[in-house]
Amino acid sequence: MHITRRLALLLAIGGVHAAVNEPCVGSGGAPGVCVSSASCTSTGGKSISGACPSDPADIKCCTKTACSGGNCRWQSDCAGSSISNQCPGPGAFKCCQSAANGFGGYSTPSFPAVGACQQVSVDGSKRIVAAFPGRVHQVFCTRDCACGSGSDHCCGKASDIMCSDGGGVPTNSGQEIAEWVMNHRSDLNVKYVIWGQRIWESGSAVKPWANWKAMEDRGDITANHWQAIHPSNQ
Repeated sequence: MHITRRLALLLAIGGVHAAVNEPCVGSGGAPGVCVSSASCTSTGGKSISGACPSDPADIKCCTKTACSGGNCRWQSDCAGSSISNQCPGPGAFKCCQSAANGFGGYSTPSFPAVGACQQVSVDGSKRIVAAFPGRVHQVFCTRDCACGSGSDHCCGKASDIMCSDGGGVPTNSGQEIAEWVMNHRSDLNVKYVIWGQRIWESGSAVKPWANWKAMEDRGDITANHWQAIHPSNQ
């Protein structure tokens, strides 16, 4: 199994650190946020260990399953209105007033043209969108970089499957899609797939997302893939 030189370097640098104020999955699958235990407790939440990569310096996954008329979740995932100042973490983690998850509800996105974006990536993106109607907001493929310079995006062999409301907007909705990509690895010619600061590589054992290899904190929601699933194809 080969991954890009840049990705291999990133995985090896100085250990893995939790991304403070970014998403996590708490007990029972509840949506959570990575914050200190003290911050969690002060806002009425409950924290668990092991759900934020490496949990350094008392950073834990904090959930709050009861707030004023709902539960705490990322605003992109709320099917109803949200109330601020009820939940731990950043402003986008709010008290959702709907019991239903708000994943998706998007129109079918357009797809990159085959050319700079390789056929295998376009075909894979179409399969993913068809399997999860209304759940994918946008699809991206290429970047302005030379093939061989580090990212599979530079060669048109990777896609970003956006499943949140917009750029830099966090969501918990990608886990199901990312695991589906892993389970359909042969059909999609998957090299590796990244979601939520974790990576699964082709040839590895099939396992739940929570047991995928943890990646380093790259510094923000977008770089840590909390808005889009990243499948690379071979």
